[in-house]
Amino acid sequence: MRDAQAGIGFDMPGHFGDASHGVSVAEATIAAAWNVQGRATRAGFVDVVRGLFGVELPIAPNTTAKTHALSALWLGPRSWLLVAGAESALVDFAAKRDAMNATGGALFDVTASRFAWTISGPRAATVLATGCPLDLHPRAFASGACAQSLFGHVNVLIEKRDDAPTFAMMAARSFRRDVEHPLAVAAAQYGYDVLPPSPYR
Repeated sequence: MRDAQAGIGFDMPGHFGDASHGVSVAEATIAAAWNVQGRATRAGFVDVVRGLFGVELPIAPNTTAKTHALSALWLGPRSWLLVAGAESALVDFAAKRDAMNATGGALFDVTASRFAWTISGPRAATVLATGCPLDLHPRAFASGACAQSLFGHVNVLIEKRDDAPTFAMMAARSFRRDVEHPLAVAAAQYGYDVLPPSPYR
């Protein structure tokens, strides 16, 4: 165990802060992240997305849809984020962008601009709540939910992974340290484990 104030952060695997094990944090590596935009009510749009990427777009606000290789997260009535942690249908960008354009939609590759963490453990929601105004109680933010919000002053996208207290939090890569340090400080009082990176799922 390392002292909570000595080099606090997520730079190396290990246990940090209090001796308890309240939170586990791991980088969720992103192989590809594409933003799909368009009208879900437009004839053929949803079908084209399904055909190109093999995933149903989540139409209900603040929900997700998943396949074994791909996560689709609702960003707004006309915007979705497709995220893959490993090999997936997010290949041949130019051809798929042209196919989306033909349906009146649009496609943007935002892979290089995103960074994500997986945060789990009995104190995961408590730690996130120190910087995020969302109500993360399971009754309000159930498995499969996602929402854009803030952590401190940084825009983030938070996804509830499953019924266990496991979340994914994504931010712009340039703000990585601005999220990571206060997150580590909040987690230190409960004890946190830094785990090796694993693919976004």
